[in-house]
Amino acid sequence: MKAVRSVLEYLQGMGVKHVFGIPAGSVNGFFNELYDMPEITPVVTKHEGAAGYMAASYAKYSNQLSVCIGSSGPGGTNLVTGAANAMREHLPVLFLTGAVPVSTMGLNASQELDADPVFKSVTKYSVTVTDSKDLLAEIVKAVEIAISGVPGPVHVAMPIDIQHSPVGEVKIPAPIKRESMTPDLEAIKKAAKEMAERKSGYIFAGQGARNSTEALIELAELLGWPIMVSPQAKGIIRHDHPLFAGIFGFAGSENASTLMNEGEAKTLLVVGSSLGETATNNYNANMAQDRFLVQLDFDASVFNRKYEVDVPVLGDVQLSLVFLIEELKALGLTAKPLKPRELAEKEELEEYSTKNVLLKLQEYLPASTRYTIDIGEFMAYVIHHMKVLDEGTFDINVHFGAMGSGLSAAIGSKFAEPERPTVAITGDGCFFMHGMEILTAKEYNLPILFVVMNNARLGMVYHGHALQFKRVHASFEQEPIDISAMAKAMNIPSYRMDGMGDLNPEILENLMNMNGPAVLEVALVDNNTPPMGDRVKFLSSFGK
Repeated sequence: MKAVRSVLEYLQGMGVKHVFGIPAGSVNGFFNELYDMPEITPVVTKHEGAAGYMAASYAKYSNQLSVCIGSSGPGGTNLVTGAANAMREHLPVLFLTGAVPVSTMGLNASQELDADPVFKSVTKYSVTVTDSKDLLAEIVKAVEIAISGVPGPVHVAMPIDIQHSPVGEVKIPAPIKRESMTPDLEAIKKAAKEMAERKSGYIFAGQGARNSTEALIELAELLGWPIMVSPQAKGIIRHDHPLFAGIFGFAGSENASTLMNEGEAKTLLVVGSSLGETATNNYNANMAQDRFLVQLDFDASVFNRKYEVDVPVLGDVQLSLVFLIEELKALGLTAKPLKPRELAEKEELEEYSTKNVLLKLQEYLPASTRYTIDIGEFMAYVIHHMKVLDEGTFDINVHFGAMGSGLSAAIGSKFAEPERPTVAITGDGCFFMHGMEILTAKEYNLPILFVVMNNARLGMVYHGHALQFKRVHASFEQEPIDISAMAKAMNIPSYRMDGMGDLNPEILENLMNMNGPAVLEVALVDNNTPPMGDRVKFLSSFGK
């Protein structure tokens, strides 16, 4: 058995069904073995960076290990951004790179790169294997590190000769399962006692609560406390829940901002948020000002990072919520009946604007549609205006903020949950970075609608400079490109929208029901200032 075959058999045992990446000579041993392993599908992308985003999205929505692969040298460096993205989102992704033969290391071989230190700062573990008998053991070690504790990406560089080297008959280790992080019962008891005595408070949930919606809602109803979520966590609480108080952070709602800044409640329960810049409106001091702060997280490094935490509870968020609920019930708390909130009546959407286009799209699409959102001015409109009609319906990666990641996230999400309607909302700037991944969706017959907001400029940068410096570089804008025509040239169904009257339910239904992807181009220059909330004030006053 070749060393790389043992790796693939182990990954198959771990439940790996897809490997995202691009084949090359330095990983030919890996791809050659895949011929004989139909259980694992190689998803060949157009760029390794996009492959990293797909793998991260797949890990997020399949709740299992994901695998990504690239060549030595440039393939590896292209994967680094995807690894950094997975690190920020705490997603278990195994990044594999090829490497030159061990005997030629240091001799300026073609595409030579010492990838191990390059990946070290953006992964939990990085190693180059120089002995074939160690390859499987290092893969097993890396996988265990990826899924244990705080999940995250890992990297293993596999020299060409190491992949092909025979290792005899190898016993494939049993699959590894992640052990739960059980919270300390004394911390739970202290948190419950303080919260019960203080009676009023707010709950602020981040993306770390994305798999704990039911428990989060049960806790909120038990306490009777309003729930606010970070921009990254949009989608975990439906807008019609009576305790949902809006999004706080970048492009958040006025209601949530008012509660955080002026609300009378003196207790704040933070659930699964690292309290980073976009989640806190530029580290707003009012969040914790004169408030008793309880924080639930599985990552100890987030405690007391910017805000002093009175009761940190370290453990898996789901377990911490369940334990906290039981403790509060033991203290005599009971939930009061609540009536679902009625959503506001539909607005008249006549003006051809970013806001109205997005709201009209949502009106015509299924409530269960998952929207993967790229980075651009449209993202602020999505966060601020679009309603959460069903759980798990928004993927907004403003935390790391990689342009083009939303395009690929749609593909990874679709592989993980094929039955869920999926729409990527992107911009022309992001599309010109990673838009060719619509071909990847075509080649794997993935029915994804790619909505491209085409304003022929880098919109977020344009508005940011206008607010901060009162002037904008001419190079931030460019000659308009007909993106729908580009899609047609690739034999991908497309439709160009030039006004509100161009969009109707029949058109969207047709685009959503293809045996593959479709492109909806929204040709629109919107000069309204995006609803970035306190970010507008921050940019307007920066440097003054």
